[in-house]
Amino acid sequence: MTAVLRHRLRPALLVLTLLAGLVGSNGTALAADPKPLRIGTLVPKNSLYHRQLLEIGEAWRAAQGGAGKFLVFPDGSQGGEAEMARRMRIGQLQGALMSVVGLQEIEPSIAALQSLPLAFRSWEEVDHVREKMRATMERKFLDRGFVVLAWGDAGWVRFFSKEPAFRPTDFQRMKFFAWGSEPAQQEIMKSLGYTPVPLETNDILPAIQTGMIGVVPSTPYFALASQIYASAPNMLEINWAPIVGALVVTRKAWDEMTPEAQTALRNAGEKAGVQLRAQARREVDEAVDAMKKRGLTVNRPSPEQLKEWTALAEQLYPRIRGTLVDAATFDEVFALLKAYRASAPAGKTR
Repeated sequence: MTAVLRHRLRPALLVLTLLAGLVGSNGTALAADPKPLRIGTLVPKNSLYHRQLLEIGEAWRAAQGGAGKFLVFPDGSQGGEAEMARRMRIGQLQGALMSVVGLQEIEPSIAALQSLPLAFRSWEEVDHVREKMRATMERKFLDRGFVVLAWGDAGWVRFFSKEPAFRPTDFQRMKFFAWGSEPAQQEIMKSLGYTPVPLETNDILPAIQTGMIGVVPSTPYFALASQIYASAPNMLEINWAPIVGALVVTRKAWDEMTPEAQTALRNAGEKAGVQLRAQARREVDEAVDAMKKRGLTVNRPSPEQLKEWTALAEQLYPRIRGTLVDAATFDEVFALLKAYRASAPAGKTR
């Protein structure tokens, strides 16, 4: 080979050498390992919700040939939901399964699905409103740098108290657990004669045990899993509001994924959302039955007492509109409910 020919071939040989370093023994290009996904949540370890997150992670990893780490941090180990939202923004977490309490730290209008007491009469109504508003909500989250992968819920909020209580005025002498990240809600409660005590979720159990608080608004499942009912053995049977949630990941983490990983994650999230909603709704009655066997007293308000709760909710709405929930979204929810009730069978609105 002449010196001239070797000179001409040198760039080509260099390119081939570099390519050889990027090709495995099976002849396929080796992609860089995907960046780990760290997912935070308050849900208990080994619960249905935790298991669903792990299944989503397996689907995501399988789409990448088993590469990548999908790490789930349950039990609030990454802090409360407001803290998890902060951690996602600074890159310490790439995603979280949260209720509206945390989601509204990202997009405030989401509060309309959870912060309207006695607005929803059935799960069918919750589903209808969520699906009607879903596309708009997901666009709002995307604009703020987050991708919604799954929508779920965790049951109806009931009031668990140390002492029996049936009417709104019964609770005015008790101290309420309140989310530390919701000062506007606390001000509304105070204006109506209630005493909120702002805490994080991990502080609820010691607070109820020591008498720091006397009432915990909670879903039956969470009350059972956290053992709240043991110190607050009275439950008012009223569906005050649904706990609605979603699994979100940061747009930055999403954009760094391969198209195959994105598709797998979205499909697994959609499937998990359906299963989470179905299971959570079954668990309301199952959890109540389990707690009743362990000493829980279920207090059922009379029709007259229910009217007092309805009157309280109607008194709350003007305070919520424009504060906890922006006026336009508030009006949209009630317009959707009105239209649904006008067209739905009676059994679907009770």
